[in-house]
Amino acid sequence: MSLAPSVAVPRAQFNWLPLLIALFCLIWSFAFVAGKIGVTDCPPLILLTARFLLAGTLIAGISALRGEAFDLSLRDVAVFALLGVANNALYLGLGYTGLKTVSAGLGGLVVSANPVFTAILAALFLGEAMSWRKVFGLLLGVAGVTFIVWHRLSVGTDHAEGILFTLASLASIVAGTILYKLLAPKGSLWIGNGIQNIAGGLALVPFAATLADFHDVVPSARLLGAFAFLVLAGSILAYLLWFHLLNVCGATAASAYHFLMPPLGMLFAYLVLGEHVELRDLAGIIPVALGIYLVTRPAASLSQRS
Repeated sequence: MSLAPSVAVPRAQFNWLPLLIALFCLIWSFAFVAGKIGVTDCPPLILLTARFLLAGTLIAGISALRGEAFDLSLRDVAVFALLGVANNALYLGLGYTGLKTVSAGLGGLVVSANPVFTAILAALFLGEAMSWRKVFGLLLGVAGVTFIVWHRLSVGTDHAEGILFTLASLASIVAGTILYKLLAPKGSLWIGNGIQNIAGGLALVPFAATLADFHDVVPSARLLGAFAFLVLAGSILAYLLWFHLLNVCGATAASAYHFLMPPLGMLFAYLVLGEHVELRDLAGIIPVALGIYLVTRPAASLSQRS
């Protein structure tokens, strides 16, 4: 009796991507709450300068202990330094300044419009398709954010100056996203993230030294806890995950995960800070989420089929 040759069936590999996306969304959302706690007891520019420089130093130290080779060219170093100015110094510097006078929930909501504006710039500079469906989604997203911002201003819970800083912060992270895909730095993302943090910290040093007062720092256990989270989870782990998602999913699809930030950010702000959330705020999230879904779904589908 002849036996058919056995055929080795390849074992299905576990897909880590959904877990990485979930971890990124949780860290990024909670970072608004940690940032709000931090700027309560420490001037934003001092907090961020110390955060970036410490994170960059830790990455450099760990790399040296591991004997990791420095495989970045001079161009790659310059690109990651530029990203440090956009993604760290400007995005978080402006955002944390805004957090002094706006709630953590609103800060997270405004920045969640990132995918909408990223989709437009990706169509202009990265060649990603722009359809009428995306245009309609853009209008919905802008309308939803405008509705919530207008409501917050009308009831006096957030200040116009802080919202302007938050909008400028949004522009910075969108620019950083496009620059990363456009310039496409090579080499280790770990070392690149260290360069980005150090560059962002150095860019803020003169502003922190001249515009902030070290006497305004109030040492506390909650400040230490928030600072530790922002350094280890925010500046190191979250940005490594972000760059990985940009490489795997593309600019538009990776940015789409920010649509999860408004509900998560408001939930964390409610649980940890006791921030009041009104039904009208939640209603404004609906057009934002729908708009981002319409903008990003075609790009996400294409990336999954490729």
